[in-house]
Amino acid sequence: MNFALGFKPPSAGSSGPGAGRGATMENLEKQLICPVCLEMFSKPVVILPCQHNLCRKCANDIFQSANPLWQSRGSSSTAVSGSRFRCPSCRHEVVLDRHGVYGLQRNLLVENIIDLYRQQESSRLVDMKPEQQQLMCEDHEEEKINIYCLSCQTPTCSMCKVFGKHKDCDVAPLSSVYMTQKTELSDGIAMLVASNDHIQAVITQMEEICHITEENGQRQREQLASQFDGLVAILEERKQELVGFITKEQDDKLKHVRALIRRHGDDLEAAVTLVESAIQSMEEPHMPLFIQSANIILEKMAETARASNLERPELGYESMSHFDIDTDDLAVTLMNIDFCSGVGDDGEDDPEEEESDLDFCSRY
Repeated sequence: MNFALGFKPPSAGSSGPGAGRGATMENLEKQLICPVCLEMFSKPVVILPCQHNLCRKCANDIFQSANPLWQSRGSSSTAVSGSRFRCPSCRHEVVLDRHGVYGLQRNLLVENIIDLYRQQESSRLVDMKPEQQQLMCEDHEEEKINIYCLSCQTPTCSMCKVFGKHKDCDVAPLSSVYMTQKTELSDGIAMLVASNDHIQAVITQMEEICHITEENGQRQREQLASQFDGLVAILEERKQELVGFITKEQDDKLKHVRALIRRHGDDLEAAVTLVESAIQSMEEPHMPLFIQSANIILEKMAETARASNLERPELGYESMSHFDIDTDDLAVTLMNIDFCSGVGDDGEDDPEEEESDLDFCSRY
């Protein structure tokens, strides 16, 4: 490139409005420097609770270094609420929510000031006087750069077009090319800014989708747990009823059999007593007394023999197998419980259906 840039900024002792304006812009630039990257803030700019500002990228870098186990934003996991890092300016502890640094508020005022500052800097460079901004041709040191070689795509001077290496090239006035490219660049910036705003809007929308998805998932889990708890309660109630039936019949049978045992025990005790009396009677040496007592004993034996028809439970009385239930089909049905709301199957469902109660059915 055949030109030299000889920009001479105002000296420290210079005075006038230009010097004051330059000092003001310099002071403003110092206020727009990120304390982490030591460069001018790059958007988006986030404001911390302590009112200091950081580039969001720098804030994320600090957060990642302070929380190495926290996964990056591109993963499927979300940040753990309560993660924290310290402000690099005042060491104030910053506590983040589950969105991490993306949950910090953007400082739109600082971003607008940065845009205005850059516009002012561009205008200041354009409006500089020739004494401040000297663009001279390297081949012709006394000639100013005033034309643009379209063939070589480089600025040059009139002498290079007339006598120099650009004499056979197509050229155009430097101001004309400058305005054309400035317009193109401005349009490109506008398109890029619009694209960035659109991307930011999409990111915000997707973050909101993540938030709503988490809330919906939690609600549906709670509803599912409640419905299964209801089924368990129904089964528990029915179990207690059936157990009660078994217990009642068991108690009735035991009561009947134990009553028979007591009655037969009384009969047995009476028979033993009668046998003992008969044995004692056999030892009576006097025949009249023996005959008298024997007659009495024989009558009691006859009565005992007549009542000797033992009542006993029928065969299989102790069985309780008729209280058996078949749960195989019910178990299969429970194992195949599945969701049957149909939300999202054909893409034509009303989005409001997502707010309805959880439905589930069996695939059996």
